[in-house]
Amino acid sequence: MGHNHIHIPLTRREFLTKTTLGIGAVSLASLLNPTTLFAQGNTPHFVPKAKRIIYLYMAGAPSQLDLFDYKPQLVKMSGQDLPSSVLGDRVTGTVATQNSLPMVGTRWNFKQHGNSGMWMSDLMPHMSKITDELCKIQSMHTASVQHEPAQMFTNTGSELPGRPSFGSWISYGLGSDNENLPAFIVLKTEGLEGGFAGLYSSAFLPAEHQGVRFRGGKDPVLFLTNPPGVSEAARREQLDYLKKMQEGAFEFWEDPSIKAKMAQYEMAFRMQTSVPEVVDTKGEPDYIYKQYGEDSKKPGTFASNCLLARRLAERGVKFIQVYHGGWDHHSELPKSIGKRAKEVDQASAALIMDLKQRGLLEDTLVVWGGEFGRTCFSQGELTKESFGRDHHPNAYTMLLAGAGVKKGLTYGRTDEFGYHVVENPVHVHDLNATLLHLMGLDHERLTYKFQGRRFRLTDVEGNVVKDILS
Repeated sequence: MGHNHIHIPLTRREFLTKTTLGIGAVSLASLLNPTTLFAQGNTPHFVPKAKRIIYLYMAGAPSQLDLFDYKPQLVKMSGQDLPSSVLGDRVTGTVATQNSLPMVGTRWNFKQHGNSGMWMSDLMPHMSKITDELCKIQSMHTASVQHEPAQMFTNTGSELPGRPSFGSWISYGLGSDNENLPAFIVLKTEGLEGGFAGLYSSAFLPAEHQGVRFRGGKDPVLFLTNPPGVSEAARREQLDYLKKMQEGAFEFWEDPSIKAKMAQYEMAFRMQTSVPEVVDTKGEPDYIYKQYGEDSKKPGTFASNCLLARRLAERGVKFIQVYHGGWDHHSELPKSIGKRAKEVDQASAALIMDLKQRGLLEDTLVVWGGEFGRTCFSQGELTKESFGRDHHPNAYTMLLAGAGVKKGLTYGRTDEFGYHVVENPVHVHDLNATLLHLMGLDHERLTYKFQGRRFRLTDVEGNVVKDILS
């Protein structure tokens, strides 16, 4: 049988009077059980090296063996079965059904580039020219062998949905440097899978820290423009009246979510002016379009999103995530990976160098990579024309550039087959702890209490990778 609960608000005086131990109990509770160890919007824990992050996320997992991690022994042994001593017991269900696991070396040429002699594939000619700006981590490893949980893990620190995303933690911890734009903005390549909403959710953090997706085309942010017949003055009058009502409600209920809603409405109103201005790239000079590539003139492409990411960085947006899908090459990899690489190579390099020439790279951190790597053996039949690579969480590559990381560094090493990490392993939690550190945040102190537990991006793990810090 249901009960009709009537909630009558209490004043602070009434609450403390009704509390058995009054102020003493409240003080003791605050000491023993603080809600957070870091207040949102405060200054960083220590002096940051980076003021913002641009995260170029390659959803689907690009093949590190064909792009970054050169394995000449694998090329020599192509066609032979991977030794069982190397395989271990961690494989996907798909590969477990194969009768043989023929090793397959890359079909592309690798060369050493720059003063550092960093190895890069011919698939990435533009990134190859800027290797002295890059920090290449070849010893990444992760938890899951499947896409969605692995992407959730990279972005939220958990394989299961329901945790705040990286950008939301940054927004919560550092606030915004631009009152007219969100602190966390998401861009996706139109027409390609990758970047589902759970990856940029604020989960149990306050809703204003949610990633805001900007789309290509006429209306970059859904439901932002006024409907027909509603003028800007009318919208302002409506918001002013709504604000008075909300202020009265807050005075009565003292509910912080009311203040958050007020802030969101005001942000949306200001974005009606700021968003069209920032996404309109028509004023960019011709040499910029040439630098990023012809696709930069087409809204919704990766190149266009990279150019937009630079414009957002100039305006103080803290966390910009650019998703580019289509990297899941279980079959016909030679045909597909070249297309994907061509879509991202020039614009990725252009973004880094554009930031540098504007003096922004010294306090901007650029991250490039996916959720895991690919196998050194062929999934399905290996032929002269084609092969595929399955998921591989044991070893893969990520690239960093910009604020606080060493330039021209190749960090970590995999075995001769590119199957296991054999030197300086870097777990996803380690990488995330390092990125937070560069933003001036201690990953162990940036917490939020929810359902009786203090949560953080790195869960209960993670170590800052100090060897890659400049």
